[in-house]
Amino acid sequence: MKKVLIPTKLDKIAAELLKDKAYSVIQDADASLEELAAANPDTEVLIVRSEKVTPDIIDSLPKLSLVVRAGAGYNTIDTKYARGKNVDVMNTPGANSNAVAEEVIALALAASRHILEGDSSTRAGKWEKKRLMGKELSNKTVGILGMGNIGRLVVKLLAGFNVKVLAYDPVLSAELAGNMGVELCSAEKIFENSDYVTLHIPETPETKGMIDKKLFELMKPGAVLINCARAGVVNEDDLRAVKKDKGIIFCNDVYPKDAEGEKSVADIADIMLPHLGASTVEANFNAAKRAAEQTIDYFEKGVANCVVNKGVPDGLDAKYQELAFALAKLARNYLGTEKSPHQISTSFYGELGKYSEWLLAPIVAGISPEFNVSSDATDALALLQERGIVVENRAVDDGKKYGESMTIDLFKGDDTIAKVSVRGTIAENHLMISRLNDFDKLYLEASGNVFFVEYADEPGVIGKIASILGDNHINIVDLRAPQSADAKRALAVIKTNKQVTGKVRDEVEKAVDTINAFDVTF
Repeated sequence: MKKVLIPTKLDKIAAELLKDKAYSVIQDADASLEELAAANPDTEVLIVRSEKVTPDIIDSLPKLSLVVRAGAGYNTIDTKYARGKNVDVMNTPGANSNAVAEEVIALALAASRHILEGDSSTRAGKWEKKRLMGKELSNKTVGILGMGNIGRLVVKLLAGFNVKVLAYDPVLSAELAGNMGVELCSAEKIFENSDYVTLHIPETPETKGMIDKKLFELMKPGAVLINCARAGVVNEDDLRAVKKDKGIIFCNDVYPKDAEGEKSVADIADIMLPHLGASTVEANFNAAKRAAEQTIDYFEKGVANCVVNKGVPDGLDAKYQELAFALAKLARNYLGTEKSPHQISTSFYGELGKYSEWLLAPIVAGISPEFNVSSDATDALALLQERGIVVENRAVDDGKKYGESMTIDLFKGDDTIAKVSVRGTIAENHLMISRLNDFDKLYLEASGNVFFVEYADEPGVIGKIASILGDNHINIVDLRAPQSADAKRALAVIKTNKQVTGKVRDEVEKAVDTINAFDVTF
C-alpha cells in the first residue's frame, strides 16, 4: 500500500480514485506542507497544486518517488533536485486549459467595458455612462503568444467575435496555423498590430523578461495586455516606463508568489486577480482526476509520459543533450523565430546513434521554449505531430570519422525553401559548434552571448561591426570570421559581454551588406 500526501484543496475525486486502488491517502488543505511532511515521513507520492516543493521538503520524505503537479506549470517544484534524489515529477497538461482560456475572454471583456469600475461607480450612486464608454472585442485583432492547449482554446472561444488572430509560436507549421484560421508572425508584429495581446508562454531562462520595452513601445495606444501565463515573462519595469504614454491596459492573474501581501504590479495593473485561471470547479476536478489516474498508471503500468524531469540513460553523457539543445537553438535563430520549421533532420555519429531518441527532446526544446528539455522522445514526437512538423533521423557514414558528433538540419517552407545545417561535438568537456552551413571548422564554444553576421565578403566589414558595438558599449570577448567554401561570403562570429539588442542589430544591417544577422544567448 503506497502512501499519498495531498497538502492542498484538491477535488475529492483524486482521493477516491486512489483509495479504490488501495492507496493510503492523507489530504489536508489547512496544515502547511512542511507540517504535513514532518508528520508523514513515509510519504511515497506527493500531489500538489501551487505548493512549493523545495529540497528541504524532498529531503524530509526519504521514501518519496513521485511528485504530481495537478496542473500544467511546475516552476514551484525543484525538478533538478528531485531528479538527483531519483524522484520523478509529473504534471497534468491540459487539465486547466479551458478554465484559463475562459478567463482570458472574461478579462478582455471586463477591460474593454469597464466592468469593475462601472460596478463600483454605480454602487456609489453615480451614473457615469459617458466616462465609461467602452469598446467592443468584435472585429478587432487579437495576438496570442503561445499556441499550446490554452492558446488554441482561446482561438476557439474567439470564433464568435469575428476577430483577426495573429499567433506567435516557435513550433507551429504554417499549414496548421492556416487550418486554425490564425496568421503566424513574429512577436513584434503581434504587439504592433493587435488590439489585445494575450500571453500563453512558460517562464524559462529563454522567456524570462521576454515581454519588454521594445515590444511595449510597438503597441497601439489603448491596447490590452493580458497575462495569465507566468509573472516572469513580463518585464514590469519596462511596462511601467511605457504604460502611461501608450495608455496600455494591463490585466494580470500571475505573480512571483501565490500568497497574501503587496504585489509589485499593483501600480501598473488595471485588473488584478489572485491567480484564478485554474480556479474553477471543473478545472479542479479535471486536474484531480488526471493526477490520480496518472499516479495509478505510473505504478501499475509504468506509464511515465508526463514525467518532466527524466534522467539520462547509462552510457550517454548529459553534455550531449545540452549540445543538441544548443545546436537546435542556433539553427532556429539562424532561420528566424517568426515562423516554424516544417522539417527537422538529424544525423548522430559514433556511439550517439544509440541514443537518438534521448536527443530528440532537447532538440525540440531548443526550437520551442514551451517544451521541457527533460521530456522524452514520445513527448517530443507528440508535440511535433501536433504542430505539423516532420522529423527524420538519417542513417550516417561513420567512415567520415566525425567521432561522437551530431548534425541538425531545419527546413522552413515559405514561398521558397530555407534550410540551415549545424554540426557540433564535445571537446574538452565543452559544447563545440564545428560547422554552420558551409562555414566549416568554426570551433565555437556554445556559451554566453554570440552575435552572428553573415555578409558578402569584402574588406573592412569586421571593423564596421566592431565600431558599432563599441559605440553601444558592447565589448568583444572573442571574434572569428570564416569564409564560405566558395569564398564569396563570410561569417562574423562575435562573442560579446552582453546581448546585442535589436537596435544594435539594425545599425549593423544598415552599415553592412548583410545576408543574415542574429544573436543567440547560450
